[in-house]
Amino acid sequence: MNSKVVLITGGSSGIGKSVGLYLKEKGFTVYGTTRRLNMHSGFSAFELLEMDVTDVHTIQRAVARVTEKEGRLDVLINNAGIGITGPIEETPHEEILNVFDTNFNGPLHMVKAVLPQMRKQKGGLIINITSIAGYMGLPYRGVYSATKGAIGLITEALRMEVKDFGVHITNLAPGDFATNIASGRYHSPVHEDSPYKTPYSNTLELINEGVHDGEDPILVARTVLKIINTKKPKVHYKVGTFMQKFSLLLKKALPDKVYEKLLLNHYKL
Repeated sequence: MNSKVVLITGGSSGIGKSVGLYLKEKGFTVYGTTRRLNMHSGFSAFELLEMDVTDVHTIQRAVARVTEKEGRLDVLINNAGIGITGPIEETPHEEILNVFDTNFNGPLHMVKAVLPQMRKQKGGLIINITSIAGYMGLPYRGVYSATKGAIGLITEALRMEVKDFGVHITNLAPGDFATNIASGRYHSPVHEDSPYKTPYSNTLELINEGVHDGEDPILVARTVLKIINTKKPKVHYKVGTFMQKFSLLLKKALPDKVYEKLLLNHYKL
């Protein structure tokens, strides 16, 4: 069934591009989206559509383009997202709202846009790309964790609401992967007179090291293919290093304060 039509948001780079390339090689019909098409004039891996997940009109145009050309849309991969770091007290609230608009509202806009077509064709799959960080409140990444955690929870609700339509929805949470996410991340400035200056600076350095030393995104692509080929996908999937996935088991098993102490030790806080 490799003739399935796949739409990937944020498909011009990082995890989205890796997934798109991998699925294209496997025979899928792949479309990706990008906010600025003119910045990718040499992109030839698969067809890119100009779309912004925070703009409903562009979403409607992109989905219509795919369905009119292909007659169907089998898989939506909600991958587009942005990062944010900083002490919550010092992070401008407009930046917090901006990240929620992209990481939470954006995927919901996409789900609402594709569900009518998937109901019509009596089947479809939606994969929401979240993050292992969405399972825990991480210091100086709390807003990012909250956006990804919120999508993970709403995925659980959506699955139950659409189960009678033949539509499957699942959550795929990657750990740290070698992508360009750091370049587009909003960093709350490190203020010299901030009471958070030293711990935030140290944590920021640790976060950036995690991205640079991250795993190959092809691991995410392989997991996506596994999900597509699964008749009844699970609610949650995780992909990352052993320790990243093991940290989730520890969170379930340990008392809250003990787990919190582990995080404090990890971030040297």
